[in-house]
Amino acid sequence: MKISRLSGGLAAACLLISAFAGSASAQGARDAYGNPKAAPSPRTTAPVRRAPARTQSAYSTPVSSNSGVRFGFRGGLNLADVQGDAVKSFTDLTGYLPDGAITREMRPGFYAGLYATLPLGPSFAIEPGVSYSEKGTVLQGKVPVPALDFLNTNLTGTARLAYIDVPVLAKVFVTPGFYLYAGPQASFLVSGKARVEAGALGFSAYQQDFDISNQLRKVDFAAVAGLGYQFENGLGLSAGYDYGLSSLDTGNRFDAQNRVIKAGLNFSF
Repeated sequence: MKISRLSGGLAAACLLISAFAGSASAQGARDAYGNPKAAPSPRTTAPVRRAPARTQSAYSTPVSSNSGVRFGFRGGLNLADVQGDAVKSFTDLTGYLPDGAITREMRPGFYAGLYATLPLGPSFAIEPGVSYSEKGTVLQGKVPVPALDFLNTNLTGTARLAYIDVPVLAKVFVTPGFYLYAGPQASFLVSGKARVEAGALGFSAYQQDFDISNQLRKVDFAAVAGLGYQFENGLGLSAGYDYGLSSLDTGNRFDAQNRVIKAGLNFSF
């Protein structure tokens, strides 16, 4: 009888242990702190890890086609010259500078204006603009009288031209921030003056200004090209060259064209 009760107790204990083990298995494993661990998820193919995309400002790289139009302003320095029959053109227009030993120098000036950047792709944009620009040239000569050489006489003629430039540029970004540009430009004459100065022994003895705007073409065409760098904060640097294609003389008496080297700053917003 005792043996029977003992056997029954052992059987009950076995059933209890079996039930406890089944319950533990159903609930899952627990960690060292007694908290149930999450059941392992079904095995799937591990996702491919990708490097985070680099966010770039619209100023360090070209803006995309859906970024919209951006505006800005630019300004800088000009070094202008008139090539071709520059000496003949000035002597014809003023009648004062003697032909002969005359040297030509670049005339310093400035330019300033506005522009709009129209993105057409990830590395390309069209950029029309409008700027006020000073151009012209400087001619230096001496009075051709040997007996007056001791006076160190000199004559200076300055062509002082001012235009409204309207370029339409194509900009191509080669690397983030660095770009090349090129395109046509129409320039509308605002002012055309010539100044003749004479001096001796370092003193100015004569100065006269002439209005020559009615003898110059009112519209000048040029091809422009250059390069620049646009920083992420909107500030930019650029340098370029304007190659005049039209003769300046409205009467076709001489062939002379504008040439301009420019360098400046811009800001896009």
